[in-house]
Amino acid sequence: MIEIDGSYGEGGGQILRTAVALSAIINEDVTIKDIRRNRPKEGLKPQHLKSIETAGLICNADIKGLFPGSTKIYFSPSEIEGFQKDIHIGTAGSIPLLMQTIMPIAAYSSGKTELRITGGTDVAWSPSVDYVKEVTLKALSEMGYKAGIETIGRGYYPKGGGTATIGIMPSVLKGHHFKEHNVPPQVSGVSHCSNLPEHVAKRQADSARSLLEENGIETDIKVETGKFLSTGSGITLWSDLTGSVSIGKRGLPAEKVGARAAQVLLEEILSPASVDIHLADQLIPYMGLAGKGSFTAREITQHCLTNIHVTEQMLDVKFSINKINDRSKSKKEGVFEVVVE
Repeated sequence: MIEIDGSYGEGGGQILRTAVALSAIINEDVTIKDIRRNRPKEGLKPQHLKSIETAGLICNADIKGLFPGSTKIYFSPSEIEGFQKDIHIGTAGSIPLLMQTIMPIAAYSSGKTELRITGGTDVAWSPSVDYVKEVTLKALSEMGYKAGIETIGRGYYPKGGGTATIGIMPSVLKGHHFKEHNVPPQVSGVSHCSNLPEHVAKRQADSARSLLEENGIETDIKVETGKFLSTGSGITLWSDLTGSVSIGKRGLPAEKVGARAAQVLLEEILSPASVDIHLADQLIPYMGLAGKGSFTAREITQHCLTNIHVTEQMLDVKFSINKINDRSKSKKEGVFEVVVE
């Protein structure tokens, strides 16, 4: 049995998601202790419970300690089987973060996995559904991963109620060396709102478009409006294997929501790195499972370091991080290369 310290590094839900997913794949029991020990409210939150519960369903696991506030769980997996199920996270629990837990496991299933998930599609401290579809899945497809995502309805904080579907086929992961992104870049995106005037989503898009086009970047940002359970807005932008997400909130002008997304993406585009800083940490478990591969990122986040630590504990792999010089004309002085072999 493998024992994981849930307070290591940033000490958040990422440790749970990675450890449980890899436990299911290698069919090895895992105990995770001191879960979120250094957070204001330690232990499991409802979203974590639903992610672990769903992971348990797909691999017929025996789970102990699965209750709100629990700081220790025992996860004992069995055979991974494809299944079809409706999952209700409750309120605005992040749909993309639940997907993060399930996606690696389902690749090793004996059949197709189809989930219809209700919760938050666009919430703070999480990738958006659009980001996972347009950036994460694009990167993983280059490693042989096969999946598709569709957004049925938007869900924002605090009510949630959004719905997205994901279909995942059994896949054979292969090592991949991610190269620098396309030059000149082109940015796509979607600006959306629910139960708000259409001009909110349009102003978000216009603000993002203005900043990007000032820097000579072509854009294609779609505007979506709807009347869903939640009231809210947001924008996701992407270009090759880089993306950014900005979520609206009461009192924050739509122009600032759009400009923030554009500014973050612009920083990624100006870097010679092959992936953005958030995709970097998401790729780590898949690279560990493939056994080889590499990417470059302009920064190695605490999330990424934590994911490397957990993956190295669960799998027989070793990652290396190297600062490399930037010979391009970018304003950035250099990037970091992450390699597993």
